[in-house]
Amino acid sequence: MNLEYKDLLPEGFAPSSRVWVYQASRLFTINEALQIEGLLEEFVNSWNTHGTPVKGFSTLFFGQFVVLMADETDAGVSGCSTDSSVRVIKQIEQTYQVNMFDRQMLAFVVKDKIQMLPLAHLNHAIENGFVTPDTLYFNNMVLTKDELETKWIIPVKDSWLARKIAKTV
Repeated sequence: MNLEYKDLLPEGFAPSSRVWVYQASRLFTINEALQIEGLLEEFVNSWNTHGTPVKGFSTLFFGQFVVLMADETDAGVSGCSTDSSVRVIKQIEQTYQVNMFDRQMLAFVVKDKIQMLPLAHLNHAIENGFVTPDTLYFNNMVLTKDELETKWIIPVKDSWLARKIAKTV
């Protein structure tokens, strides 16, 4: 599985640009992905904060992760503009019958595929070797462009899950 994505991020955005990652509960079909990309592009082109356009970016990575980015160097993102981004994600949820807000569902790269695992099953997965310290984990809690580039897809041992591995092993 090709996990290269950094070249697809916009170059003209500050490293401190705010990032939101939303993970879908399933892989989108090609047709759905194309529709979602169009919806995201439409949203970003009309994204405003108190009447000022937001310098925004959005995309769907790996057919399952919606990434929104706002460069706040010229105009900060207000509560209302953040709410509007949440509305578009909720629209995706309803239209495509997926969950985009389940923070208890973890995503890993196992056998060259993205595999979803409920947090409640993590200890069992570790005990049975499904998840190891070197398994790649999608750390969707990244907050900036810089973190998206350096801390999004990382080995479990470099994530907050490392302490879970230490307790189980």
